[in-house]
Amino acid sequence: MTAITVLAGGVGGARFTRGLREHLAGTDAAITVIANTGDDMWLTGLRVCPDLDSIMYTLGGANDDHRGWGRVGESERVSAELDAYGIGWPWFTLGDLDLGTHIARSALLREGLTLTEATARLCARWNLGVRLLPVTDDEVETNVEIIDPSDGARRVIHFEEWWVRHRAAIPARRFVQRGIESAQATDAAVEAIESADVVLVAPSNPVVSIGTLVAIPGIAGALAATAAPVVGVSPIIEGRAVRGMADACLAAIGVDATAVAVARHYGSRRSGGLLDGWLVDETDAAMLPEIESAGIRAAAVPLWMNDLPRSARLADDALRLADRVGARSG
Repeated sequence: MTAITVLAGGVGGARFTRGLREHLAGTDAAITVIANTGDDMWLTGLRVCPDLDSIMYTLGGANDDHRGWGRVGESERVSAELDAYGIGWPWFTLGDLDLGTHIARSALLREGLTLTEATARLCARWNLGVRLLPVTDDEVETNVEIIDPSDGARRVIHFEEWWVRHRAAIPARRFVQRGIESAQATDAAVEAIESADVVLVAPSNPVVSIGTLVAIPGIAGALAATAAPVVGVSPIIEGRAVRGMADACLAAIGVDATAVAVARHYGSRRSGGLLDGWLVDETDAAMLPEIESAGIRAAAVPLWMNDLPRSARLADDALRLADRVGARSG
């Protein structure tokens, strides 16, 4: 049996994993997805885990593909009531079906289950065809330091406020992962990386998704120790983020929004970085020599995941590059 471990953020990670599952259907491959939890928060007394839920809903066939997030067929009556009471974030609307997930998760956590255990309980309903793991059971929340344009004061706000309310329009001075110093990757996440035959880095936000995930104590060591090739997929095509506002996050850490700059930011595993291989879009093929010069095997393929067949083809391309990396290093 081939063990494949995916490091993933939300929408991009979910779509890539769905394509991987489709490509491997009918084989004996086992897929484990390790999800970023840095976007998580307590809101209206509930534990909300956006990346875990995006992956769970997408693989469970319940995601709203038109919006790209949340449940299909949603209503928002409860959020309207909460807003009328002045509770919660009026700019962060949770659908009624989605709230059911958050209520269930919070109840399980209050019963004493870990986030890993609670996630397994929630996923059991959906028949995902993969094992979905949070990277840590500890609470690590991403905050953003900004200069408030209204008064020039320095403020630290939750990442979701910067991302959803302000649409990343206020320049981020830096990102702060609160609680990361005392956090620890779960044993399940570490084992899934160390025992994998292939590790794939999904086309997710390099800073607040993959960056936060890899910064959780225990993950970098597992990636350094694994015998598996580590192959990533660029979330940047022709100098633009595939989804969201990853370019605003990259600007905050001084990294250009290009496929080659993100590859260099991740770094070669041979030099203490993350990657053995890196897929870029066909339109960025001219960057391949520069990526290879950084010690990362690279290939140019179509990256747009506009439908399930294209997502499956991209997963195949990632696995083919992993075979080439493994053959070269073997």
